[in-house]
Amino acid sequence: MTSVTPTPGIHHVTCVAGDPQRNMDFWVETLGLRLVKRSVNQDDPGTYHFFFADAEGTPGTSMTFFPWEDLSQGKVGSGQVSRTAFRVPEGSLDYWEERFDEHGVEYDERVERFGDEARSASENASGDEPRAETVLPFRDPDGLPVELVEVAIPDDDPTVPWTEFVPAEHAIRGFHSVTLWLANPDATMDLLDTMGLEQVATEKSPGDTPGDERTRFAAAGPVGKYVDVLPTVQAGRQGHGTVHHVAFQTPTDDDQSAMRSAVQQEGLRPTQQIDRHWFRSVYFREHNGVLFELATSDPGYDSDEPLDDLGGRLVLPGEFEARREEIEAQLADVTVPRAEAAETAESEADD
Repeated sequence: MTSVTPTPGIHHVTCVAGDPQRNMDFWVETLGLRLVKRSVNQDDPGTYHFFFADAEGTPGTSMTFFPWEDLSQGKVGSGQVSRTAFRVPEGSLDYWEERFDEHGVEYDERVERFGDEARSASENASGDEPRAETVLPFRDPDGLPVELVEVAIPDDDPTVPWTEFVPAEHAIRGFHSVTLWLANPDATMDLLDTMGLEQVATEKSPGDTPGDERTRFAAAGPVGKYVDVLPTVQAGRQGHGTVHHVAFQTPTDDDQSAMRSAVQQEGLRPTQQIDRHWFRSVYFREHNGVLFELATSDPGYDSDEPLDDLGGRLVLPGEFEARREEIEAQLADVTVPRAEAAETAESEADD
């Protein structure tokens, strides 16, 4: 088996949305993430590709969307990422419930995970013992299942909160985890082990998930480090409100090449490396059909825009710049929410 550098965790998660303005309003103004890149789907340049992240677009913080307006509503099922979870500082969930009430966001009762009933994996080399978690499940306007998980944010945390709409003490701080719904969990769990994630805990699954048991794997890094696996044969379909793919960090080209070889030895069929302008990618469908991506850390979202101006313009990478007029004609006009504009509108309404 090829020797690999363990993945530090999730790099980004890409999802399918409907209306692009509604998508942007929710993820920027309601959830407080920064639009760090406004571009197009490089395989379908008549469609936007939005990247929402922390203040600097740190690896492990970017939730991205293809707003395919013509698609129908999707359904979460087997062979998909069923939920994407974000970290928020301890004690933040009261703030978020109040904010969701103000913005009309659909959310569920809080769920406790990995408490006293959780079982640690034997011979856990990482020492990453399960800790009780408080989870707030909710859905975005397209019905995408999302969660906020309270965690202790260390002083040396690599994420940088974006504070235009949400104060730093409550701001989202990158990914916590993704949950995979799988018909045959064993094959995927073996793959996660190959990628350098360690099984750290198992528990009976509370909440609205279909499986009897949730198995947690932990990666090596501080952000987006967990992958939870749940068994289900419930059928799903891709569309609005579903995850298109999950990308894992392979920071360097050498890391990615070694991981690609290891995946290939698992009997899977990874693509050659593809230049995605802000990172270089390899794609493959794992044993249960979830689309995985391996993504490098560089060159990063600030490679073609100053940090202060991230998301300020439509970026058309590579060959697409020569087609700007044609591409812009196909895209709906969108406005990036600004706190100053929201305050002005509120003041005028009060008058």
